[in-house]
Amino acid sequence: MQKIIRIGTRDSQLALWQANKVRKELLELGYESELVPIKSIGDIVLDKPLYEMGVTGVFTKNLDIAMLNGDIDIAVHSLKDVPTVLPDGIVQAAVLKRADYIDVLVLKDTEEFFGQPNGVIATGSLRRKAMWLDRYPTHKVEDLRGNVNTRLEKLQNSETWNGAIFASAGLERLGLRNAEAIPLTWMIPAPAQGAIMIACLEKDEFVKDACEQLNHHETKVCVGIEREFLNLLEGGCTAPIGALAYVDARTEEVVFKGVLLKKDGSKKITVTKNAKLGSHRYLAKDCADYVINRGGKELMLEDEATNSKEVTVYATKKLSELQKETLSETIGIKDSDFIKIRFNRIPAKVMKNQHENVLITSQNGAEALLNSFTKDEINIKNIYCVGRRTKKLIEKRIGKVTYVAKNALKLAEYISKETEIKEVTYFCSDLRLDVLPTYLQAHDIVVNEVEAYKTMLSPVKMENDVDGVLFFSPSGIESYLEENNTSKVAFCIGETTAVEARKHFNKVEVANMPSVDSVLDLVNTYYSKE
Repeated sequence: MQKIIRIGTRDSQLALWQANKVRKELLELGYESELVPIKSIGDIVLDKPLYEMGVTGVFTKNLDIAMLNGDIDIAVHSLKDVPTVLPDGIVQAAVLKRADYIDVLVLKDTEEFFGQPNGVIATGSLRRKAMWLDRYPTHKVEDLRGNVNTRLEKLQNSETWNGAIFASAGLERLGLRNAEAIPLTWMIPAPAQGAIMIACLEKDEFVKDACEQLNHHETKVCVGIEREFLNLLEGGCTAPIGALAYVDARTEEVVFKGVLLKKDGSKKITVTKNAKLGSHRYLAKDCADYVINRGGKELMLEDEATNSKEVTVYATKKLSELQKETLSETIGIKDSDFIKIRFNRIPAKVMKNQHENVLITSQNGAEALLNSFTKDEINIKNIYCVGRRTKKLIEKRIGKVTYVAKNALKLAEYISKETEIKEVTYFCSDLRLDVLPTYLQAHDIVVNEVEAYKTMLSPVKMENDVDGVLFFSPSGIESYLEENNTSKVAFCIGETTAVEARKHFNKVEVANMPSVDSVLDLVNTYYSKE
């Protein structure tokens, strides 16, 4: 039976339109598929402009995670939202034929404000804001976020806005572009604006073969040049950069136009260059070099010059340097392990007889087993675990995982509802949470607990300049409270940790996904400059 391709998509109306377009085109080629809607950080956080979130990929990261977790086979994106460097293991599988790439102005009333010094325009795009202020420096640009329908509704309800800027392609795809919308032909679009991109796992040959047939060569060439230009200027959602490449059918040349602006629109550097189609390999680099040689780096540094470390956060576990670098330039980070782990010596008799069903809810649980037994001595038939990283560690060093869940409650629900298991062995900490054993016991499943390791508190006294604290477990909160007050903002990795934090902190923020990266994204979002 042929594989059914699971299509991951954001759940906005526009994203679903794009995903259904891909689904239809796959069906025409004979491939069955189904949609799997997934929310993104960019959809959830509607009170900040994209450029104030301090991260790129706010619309794509959760789809990347879902793909790497094996929940979806492909992800459908607006290519302008996709970071120029894809995560390891994920590749661009196809780019569909490009739609209209221009921006349009949707008016609230009339065009009279163009000639007035106090016009007010709405957009959440830093590029559109900078280009509008470059052309109309006395106007005011205010933030506008949300999906297309939400933004149109906000425009109609506003008493001060004269208009709002939209991508023409988005309006047209939803049948919402009216005749009064003004094409902003002078505004250079975002790199890859109007193009739909399909991403998949690099190792998935079946999906790559299927998607390859959807590729539109000319679009792929043009958006590839635009995105390379963006990458070479080291810009993402946080830099006002426009780029457009198209093929002139008369001359068979690729025409490129690019722009880099100061965020307030007061300065800009533009570039225009042509190259024969087929001889365009260095077009993006030549144009990026032109901008850089005329002060592009200095222009970007002018915007960054005012960015000092405005806030400081403290992580209650050690972070890698790469993780720290994902934080905004305005955020200082300190870290220390507030929790220390000591592995217990598990008695040999524990492994004398085979364990039918074993639960491991953390990497520490797996490491504790390996501290007491060799791989050959571990006598387990079925392993059920929590977390992708725990699964990876177990399968690398112990054996195959029967089932992996996102958290302890999900694992308990699966075992009680989807299996016939009546008894389990749980390798846990002395400070383990009650949720898993309590749920299983309530469903008449016997839980034999083996204390595999001890969780020891190792608090650090923080300085007064710390504004927020990153917590990754309830035990981390317990450790923190031994030496510190609760006047900070608590950033929590998940709801279980947040429940404990709310007992003590007035301000508690919860990550969208239970990962360190998601906590760091949350910090970026919270402390973005107003």
